[in-house]
Amino acid sequence: MVRAKFKVETKLENEYGFEINLKPVIGGSEENEKFYNYTPAGSVNLWTVNIHAAEKFEVGKEYYVDFTQAQEGDY
Repeated sequence: MVRAKFKVETKLENEYGFEINLKPVIGGSEENEKFYNYTPAGSVNLWTVNIHAAEKFEVGKEYYVDFTQAQEGDY
């Protein structure tokens, strides 16, 4: 598993649902500076039609993103 830490930059609602854009954290705390050493650039862009999922993301808040290799039948 690889863990990264991202901050929600924007959350927009349109006729297709919600678009949520996250950027890696770069500072503001000792932990964020450590994460910056490993994830200095990039973005995560999510689109969802599920309002309950969109409500989980708040602009300005930070979230951990875990990347785990998918295995057949994990879902």
